[in-house]
Amino acid sequence: MRRPTVVVLDYGSGNLRSAERALARVGADVSVTADRAAALAADGLVVPGVGAFAACMAGLSAVDGPYVVDHRLAGGRPVLGICVGMQVLFAEGVENGRRTEGFGEWPGLVRRLDAPVLPHVGWNTVEAAEGSTVFRGVAGERFYFVHSYAATSWELVSQPPFPQPRVTWAEHGERFVAAVENGPLTATQFHPEKSGDAGATLLETWVKEIS
Repeated sequence: MRRPTVVVLDYGSGNLRSAERALARVGADVSVTADRAAALAADGLVVPGVGAFAACMAGLSAVDGPYVVDHRLAGGRPVLGICVGMQVLFAEGVENGRRTEGFGEWPGLVRRLDAPVLPHVGWNTVEAAEGSTVFRGVAGERFYFVHSYAATSWELVSQPPFPQPRVTWAEHGERFVAAVENGPLTATQFHPEKSGDAGATLLETWVKEIS
């Protein structure tokens, strides 16, 4: 049986190898590369992210990340964003008063959480969306988060014939978007590659779906 191919997009983010290892363990044929042709051709594309919104956008733009993601989604080709790789999919991020334009796949703003302790580091439960695919079998489990910023509202309302996105929530000081399943585009604010068995199950489900 052919292993589905997955490209982890290399644009200077810090968690590339942990994502590569986790995806390989659950059955993917993984490569870490900035090559645009490889990123467009793979069965699945993973956009990781660690650090600041603006820095990630600069790195992604340098390797044609917005073009690659947009063209994959236009063709119904699966994309998975992780942590800041999820945040940049929104229209805009604001850090220290600086606003940075995101990919604009979803409307909305990524901002600093209103919480007594930041960053939000550690394990947390999620409120999985009804009918979720990627949380099948792990909806009641905990996942590992490392962030201070998040999208705290969801503004996109799909119109028929397009299905409504499935939005999963979590809470740290306030409610925030923890994951989104929107057709071929899936994203998690937490790190599935660092979330033990639950994260491995989620990644395995995604890999099976793209094959």
